[in-house]
Amino acid sequence: MMLPSATHLVLIPSYNAGPRLLETVRGALDQWQPVWVVVDGSTDGSAAAALELAERNPQVRVIERSHNGGKGAAVATGVAAALDAGFTHVLTMDSDGQHPADHIPEFMAASQAQPAALVVGRPIFGPEAPLARLQGRKLSVWLARVEILGRGIDDPLFGFRVYPAAELARAFAATRRARGFDFDPEMAVRLVWAGVPTVNLPAPCRYLAKDQGGVSHFHYLRDNLKLIWLHTRLLTQLLLWRWVGVLRRRRSS
Repeated sequence: MMLPSATHLVLIPSYNAGPRLLETVRGALDQWQPVWVVVDGSTDGSAAAALELAERNPQVRVIERSHNGGKGAAVATGVAAALDAGFTHVLTMDSDGQHPADHIPEFMAASQAQPAALVVGRPIFGPEAPLARLQGRKLSVWLARVEILGRGIDDPLFGFRVYPAAELARAFAATRRARGFDFDPEMAVRLVWAGVPTVNLPAPCRYLAKDQGGVSHFHYLRDNLKLIWLHTRLLTQLLLWRWVGVLRRRRSS
């Protein structure tokens, strides 16, 4: 019988994920407990099945936000609740089935071995992955390396990772941004800026077609513009004042 962790939980932000949400929660439960879901103002009824599961299983908790605020806003809500409940780490994974539930134990073990570290997933894509997404990721990886003055974040966009919860809450408090799709890259960079070490682990990533239940809320124009603005802000901060502290931490580590 799996013993629930008192320090590490799985946190799943969700917005209109349809049936995939319940499948994702069940898959995570098979690998780890507890599992928390933050329903970010969903309007498709997907929260109902998760709430029903939570009524039967005390290791599942569902937090409902009244309005859609974005992935980062949902994670911020979940992290605040996790800290209040005494948890120290959260593993974030998407609700649409892209992330590998069977890798949860490995990532949690890495976090338990190095609790001060951010455990970052390095995605392994299948042949179904859109070429445009793959090319865009290469640019994001390069920009993140510039922003942290070297290696340490193998993929800034992959949301399957384990965060030290207190450090993540402080990173949230340092910016009014990072509440949408810009959450994953900005938090990774800010945590490295703050001196949080990183551990990078490979993990498969699936792109599901619509007939497979795949759901994507990424808007190519809007969200790519948001990412461009994100990296503009981070690079400006780096060049104006952060480079001294980042370089000092690089040399000391």
